[in-house]
Amino acid sequence: MRRILRRYGVGPVIGAVLLAAFFAMALLGPWLAPYPPEAQSLDHLLELPSQAHLLGTDENGCDLLSQLLFGARLAAGISLSVVALCLAVGTALGTIAGYFGGRVDELIMRLVDVLLAFPGILLNLAIVAIVPSAGVGVFVFALAVNGWVGYARVARGQVLEVREREFVVAARAIGCSPWRVMLRHVVPNILSPLIIQATFGFAGVILVEASLSFLGLGRLHTYSWGSLLAQGTTYLWRTQHLAMVPGLAIAAVVLGCNLLGDGLRDRLDPRRSRS
Repeated sequence: MRRILRRYGVGPVIGAVLLAAFFAMALLGPWLAPYPPEAQSLDHLLELPSQAHLLGTDENGCDLLSQLLFGARLAAGISLSVVALCLAVGTALGTIAGYFGGRVDELIMRLVDVLLAFPGILLNLAIVAIVPSAGVGVFVFALAVNGWVGYARVARGQVLEVREREFVVAARAIGCSPWRVMLRHVVPNILSPLIIQATFGFAGVILVEASLSFLGLGRLHTYSWGSLLAQGTTYLWRTQHLAMVPGLAIAAVVLGCNLLGDGLRDRLDPRRSRS
């Protein structure tokens, strides 16, 4: 353990442990949950943690631990879907813009500038609010509409540097098509900063999804972490555990992403690793 801490640092290890715990909750939630997440018990409303309910109950008598575990699965599914979609779209458009340049670059980057100029959270709110029954699919679409622009900017900046290297010039000289050059030689060499961007982006998606659920937008399950946090603030004068449990869970996941992202940046950035 000391060797791992010495090699990778305390922060990245803590971040990896927090994220591993989060994904373990998401994967094993249905088997670890002591009760169904929406099973109500009107005799046990807003109870404090006890032997029967380790984290207490909510306003409907539902077990808070069960809701937290199922909410982790919902948050993980939405966040992974958004990050994967944004990473794929942003990498593709950023690579095309940086490699071809000219009008193609101008068109794509002006679209990026327009989306960056518009407040992201307002665009997410507008998309979710105008859909009558906004479920998980609408949430993923709303968060991915402007989520890919950061990846596109990072990919374009990296491609502008990589496209002039010897192995790319040699691939073009032997007659490889532009698409083959991008897929086989350019994209594999720009993945490191994109992975770091995806790590921080995962934390951002967790926060935005929780914010939208907190505001009551969409038709996600009542056990989503944002919905639990909104419910907890309603009864904050009476009991604090209902707000503290989802709040601490969100904070732990975001902290884990930030710590792990900082560690990956230090390991994958040659200039930082040399220093």
